[in-house]
Amino acid sequence: MKQVVEVKGVSAWFGSLHVLKEVSFSVHENEVVALIGPSGCGKSTLIRCLNRLHEEVQDAKISGQVFLEGQNIYGPNVDAVTIRRRVGMVFQKPNPFPGLSIFDNVAIGLKLAGVHNKAILQERVEECLMKAALWGEVKDKLKNPGLSLSGGQQQRLCIARALAVSPPVLLMDEPTSALDPLSTASIEELIAQLKKTVTIIIVTHNMQQAARISDKTAFMLNGELVEYGRTTEIFTQPRMEQTERYITGRFG
Repeated sequence: MKQVVEVKGVSAWFGSLHVLKEVSFSVHENEVVALIGPSGCGKSTLIRCLNRLHEEVQDAKISGQVFLEGQNIYGPNVDAVTIRRRVGMVFQKPNPFPGLSIFDNVAIGLKLAGVHNKAILQERVEECLMKAALWGEVKDKLKNPGLSLSGGQQQRLCIARALAVSPPVLLMDEPTSALDPLSTASIEELIAQLKKTVTIIIVTHNMQQAARISDKTAFMLNGELVEYGRTTEIFTQPRMEQTERYITGRFG
């Protein structure tokens, strides 16, 4: 399988606070990778380093290398905005753009990329809403505000928005933590479908969710990557004692 993301010795700081320490791992095409670990271990910072969002924070620094389909995203003359089109992001709290319709929430990335042909926009928006399992629910109200949808629908709208520019990688930062169990189940089913066409890296505080949806799991602690491997092995035969203690609930 093709390697899509390779992280090499990535460290990150907020001012003098050292939050990531020499993290290295790789992710292959059509995999779902779950990042688990206690609060404050560096999971969210790590995925924000994968699409150059970390550098948007004042006094934030990063060292090391991140390769996306062979390109070092921190290399000279690499445009951060272009990288963020290729590495989509879905946040913990659904964040449809206020003031924009359901249609325009999905189409905005395409318009910013220079696509203005109405037929192409219509086709792409419909395709992405179908991929996000939302088309059937919104096809007759595309002009309604994105914020008029329920929480679970809003999160699927945000996923459709991220998919519109055809990113090879989709990052998800605890995408179901603000949702009810039914909406959570629909997002998990959606992830299983999406992995056929996009590589997904998801931060989750829910170990049962990680076990259900991911192919590989990374366990992080105090800014370090303690263990990384196939999810079945991490949850049944972890190599590191720290991993076993966290999985069995003895700390964290």
